[in-house]
Amino acid sequence: MTDAMLDGIDGLLDGAREFYTDLHAHPELSMREERTAGLAAARLSDAGFEVTTGVGTTGVVGVLRNGDGPTVALRADMDALPVREATGLPYASTATATDDDGRETPVAHACGHDMHVAWLAAAAAQLAARRDAWSGTVVAVFQPGEEIGAGAQAMVDDGLVDRVPTPDVVLGQHVMPAPAGVLSTRPGIITSASDVWRIRMFGRGAHGSMPEAAVDPVVVAASTVLRLQTVVSRELGMNEPAVLTIGMLQAGSKENVIPDDAVIGLNLRCYDEGVRTRAQQAIRRIVAAEAEAAGAPREPEITPVETYELTDNDPAAVDRVLESFRENFDDSRVQSTGPSSASEDFGVLGRAWGAPSVFWFVGGLDPETYAEAARDGRLGELPTNHSPQFAPVLDPTVRTGVEALVTAAGAWLAR
Repeated sequence: MTDAMLDGIDGLLDGAREFYTDLHAHPELSMREERTAGLAAARLSDAGFEVTTGVGTTGVVGVLRNGDGPTVALRADMDALPVREATGLPYASTATATDDDGRETPVAHACGHDMHVAWLAAAAAQLAARRDAWSGTVVAVFQPGEEIGAGAQAMVDDGLVDRVPTPDVVLGQHVMPAPAGVLSTRPGIITSASDVWRIRMFGRGAHGSMPEAAVDPVVVAASTVLRLQTVVSRELGMNEPAVLTIGMLQAGSKENVIPDDAVIGLNLRCYDEGVRTRAQQAIRRIVAAEAEAAGAPREPEITPVETYELTDNDPAAVDRVLESFRENFDDSRVQSTGPSSASEDFGVLGRAWGAPSVFWFVGGLDPETYAEAARDGRLGELPTNHSPQFAPVLDPTVRTGVEALVTAAGAWLAR
């Protein structure tokens, strides 16, 4: 039974909260998580794990062997976002950093990865403290670069699969804008596939007073943005969900100068590979056609920036995790969920190891605030991941995430 694995966990929670608030105040951009990785490695080492650092740049892997039995991998992502925090919390981030383009940017843990790191560090300590209650091997993976879809693959490319025992299952979780204390998952697809493309539209610059001498890339880009809205609304059926968002449109530097080019930043999310392929083909067709219609001097350039594959939960492993959750949490706290439109590179690890994986969500919003918003029809106004106002409440979020990791691992390891 996994309840024995949770004995004494209260003694770890104050430290987990302190670790979380420290991480929240000191966020780091993707693939630059040196401080975070160092702190995670130190906690694993203190708990008795064999620790390897610098995997895929800043990744950290710990192995705890405790006799014969299955091997379970637990994963947490570490990176923050180029966002200016606006939570007003006493431990809010005021950090800045230089981005890949050399520009100074504010940095904040607006997605909750700091909570993920605190959860896994405390769960690792709890598992180490309760070796008498389980047998097997635990692999703790602190992963960089999830926000750019590169970190999991970087660890795999750096030999992760050969450095540690092959797990029988890979487990991961993410804090979400749901009531704190609630766990939710589902068999099959749980997060979407995602493609981020940078599209450069070319024109011919001229003086703003002489548009007849130009091919105006601003107009071409604007027409392209509007036409791209029809990919989902007119080329996909109502049972083929997808989201296509234009999150960036950049052109020019002065009001009376028609520039030579314009740049569109596009994000596509789907739950089905066939839909994904058709949508990609439609995007390429529209971009090329709008450029040709305007008489552009060059074909557009489409550059893939980020790619996330579907996160696909193994049904049998999900059943096993849910059974363990229901043994340790009230039924009201264990819920089913639909697939999320968010994307994750968590699935890269399971595919690389050839192991089943399970990913679930942990609520992080104050339950009373959430209930009031639900009653008033204002759920859409609550801060979501990536919002400058997003930060999970400490309690019961910290406890729930730590207990969930230990409990899920116990579904394979408990004696």
